[in-house]
Amino acid sequence: PPLQILTMIDELRFRETSTLYEETQLEQALKRELSSLWLSDEVSRTKPTPENEAERGTLVVETVLWDALPTFLRKLDATLQSYSPDAKLPLTAAPIIFSSWMGGDRDGNPNVTAKTTQTVCMRQRSQAAWLLRQDLQKLERELSLVTCSDELHKANGDGNAREPYRTYIRKMVAKMKRTQEWTRKQKEQTQSSTGSMVIMDEPNTTVDDGTDIYLSKQVLLDELLLMHRSLCEMGDELHADGMLTDILRKVSSFGLTMVPLDIRQESDRHEEALDAITRYLGLGSFSQWDEDTKLSWLQQQLGSKRPLIRPGVWNDHPDIFTDTTIDTLETFQMIAQQHEDSLGAYVISQCTTASDILTVLLLQRDAGVATPLRVVPLFETLDDLNGATDTMRQLYSIPAYMGSIGGKQEVMIGYSDSAKDAGRLAASWAQYETQEALAKLSREMGVDLTFFHGKGGTVGRGGNPQTFLAILAHAPDTINGKFRVTEQGEMITQNFGYKDRAERTMDIYTAAVLAEKLADRAKPTPEWRQMMARLSDASCDAYRQVVREDDRFVPYFRSATPELELSNLNIGSRPAKRKATGGVESLRAIPWNFSWTQTRLNLPTWLGVGQAVDEVLNSDPADAALLRDMYKNWGSFRTTIDLVEMVLAKSEPDIAAHYDDQLVKDPKAQELGQEVRTLHRSTEKAILDLTEHEVLSENNAMLRRLLQVRNPYVDVLNVLQAETLKRIRELEAAGKEEDKILKDALLTTITGIANGMGNTG
Repeated sequence: PPLQILTMIDELRFRETSTLYEETQLEQALKRELSSLWLSDEVSRTKPTPENEAERGTLVVETVLWDALPTFLRKLDATLQSYSPDAKLPLTAAPIIFSSWMGGDRDGNPNVTAKTTQTVCMRQRSQAAWLLRQDLQKLERELSLVTCSDELHKANGDGNAREPYRTYIRKMVAKMKRTQEWTRKQKEQTQSSTGSMVIMDEPNTTVDDGTDIYLSKQVLLDELLLMHRSLCEMGDELHADGMLTDILRKVSSFGLTMVPLDIRQESDRHEEALDAITRYLGLGSFSQWDEDTKLSWLQQQLGSKRPLIRPGVWNDHPDIFTDTTIDTLETFQMIAQQHEDSLGAYVISQCTTASDILTVLLLQRDAGVATPLRVVPLFETLDDLNGATDTMRQLYSIPAYMGSIGGKQEVMIGYSDSAKDAGRLAASWAQYETQEALAKLSREMGVDLTFFHGKGGTVGRGGNPQTFLAILAHAPDTINGKFRVTEQGEMITQNFGYKDRAERTMDIYTAAVLAEKLADRAKPTPEWRQMMARLSDASCDAYRQVVREDDRFVPYFRSATPELELSNLNIGSRPAKRKATGGVESLRAIPWNFSWTQTRLNLPTWLGVGQAVDEVLNSDPADAALLRDMYKNWGSFRTTIDLVEMVLAKSEPDIAAHYDDQLVKDPKAQELGQEVRTLHRSTEKAILDLTEHEVLSENNAMLRRLLQVRNPYVDVLNVLQAETLKRIRELEAAGKEEDKILKDALLTTITGIANGMGNTG
């Protein structure tokens, strides 16, 4: 990769012994990379499948994290021991675990089926087996020792083995090879099947007759720990703490699946499936029951061991079971077939009621899932967040539910959709208060709560480039040493694409979670809370007044941004909308933010904030003083305002105005565009007043320098994009054939602007 070549060139510069040959070879390598970049197609011609996405997404695990994580854990162990020699990191400790839902996230994506998830699970097992096999072969070469413990001799079945460790490891390598071959065959069988789901063969995992394979990571851990004990018993801690320890930590962290796969589906799909079942059973329509009736019936069924429906019966009754219902039920059948650690959580998007959660629990039980996946409600909109505590309180009062969770609960907080629904400031405060209330409720009920933070890369989707400060900005007593968060899109490469970056990112996360646990942080006073409620209401009203209540907004949004053309950008398998029809409310958060990022207006992040801040600063002097005190002394509030200031600094209203001039034909929509840019200017003024800065991002010299260097290049791309959009739309209006050159030009500018802005939304 170019970065590695440039690093090697830099190293040569500081070496006095570099040869002309070395310099020439590196120069040619760099030219080859540049030539490849220049001559490669800049436009993706086909939309990736979910399987493609999963394969590309886990490449960072295979090529970077597989080695970066044990290196980081070794550094963490050394740091612990530097404070206390006895504070050694346990061999099987896994303080950082990576998961994925690429291939498992079917929320609004009809391309993800039960067969898709099964294929991805098998591919990840196959890759993990291949990686572990390589590591075991390296370990075999290293451990040529001739002395071992009696326990290892006994495990070998041959006390006369000259090289007992190698003898033992060869058996493990052979078993891992069989595991790899079995997973490959299962994946091929699934891919070649014509149906939507495949019943997998059950392998032999217990009889040592040359056919057994690894399906449980504990079996592999036990074998590795046996060797570790033997080395320590022989006084060879040096070898015990070498490659063997790294492999132990890899197995503890990655298991036999590389990353467990989360399932995500929207609540309506589960209700639809259960509604079909109750109608098939002659019980009426589940969807039409009120919440109390649903909960009563769900509890009754959870307490019964009788299955609701025979697997496959849905195929015989197309009048009751629709295609989407069958897909949902087959997903649960697929979950029941997966082996240990293949799957992680079942996330319910658009979750609003307790019955939404019990429904998934019941569908898992009815499908025969031996160890049910933990059910994770995702609270997304402002109303969902405000009602989350009541929903969880109702759940915690149900004995059947409390008995199923083992004293642990995970709740996902949606940052993207809540911000799209209510604006950045109102959403931030709702997220803060919801986490406080849920944490307090869970402590009272004796439940160990973990929050799953559904953030994107941009500020409009809950992102923050300063990870350490972002974690410390969360409400006190809500993280408690456990922090689960999404890393998406370009942020994966940015934070984990190279070994040194990955180690640094893990270092920051670990330090921040520890600091949040141990540091004293300011808690909001009653006066601050009242002020935040006022700001939240004012900003939400101002935001919705434009986005939801102004009839000019949707026509303006669709004409002034490339939103309608984004479906041609083949960067993901998921449709841009949850539903084919609908306006902004049905648009996913990524294209919503992406569109405004392209025009450099970044509207979702700042709209409503300036009006709320300005209203307070220009009202009662005591209120203005209180707001300034909040900014200076409350880290969470200051972080929010600083992020808005950063986005304002990156915005270019003049560029957005150029889009309006080129693309917006409706006089009313043009009028709205002018009003929005006026709001942008007033927001800048309000933020500068609050922060007492002379210029935006006054305290971030690096950002200001970055903008000076970057903007001239991105400005040109914006002008080209606006002109290209204009020509494409003129052709469409005239009913003429699509110009492929113009389409390629548009997609190239979209990619270039996204790279220039540092994110895709």
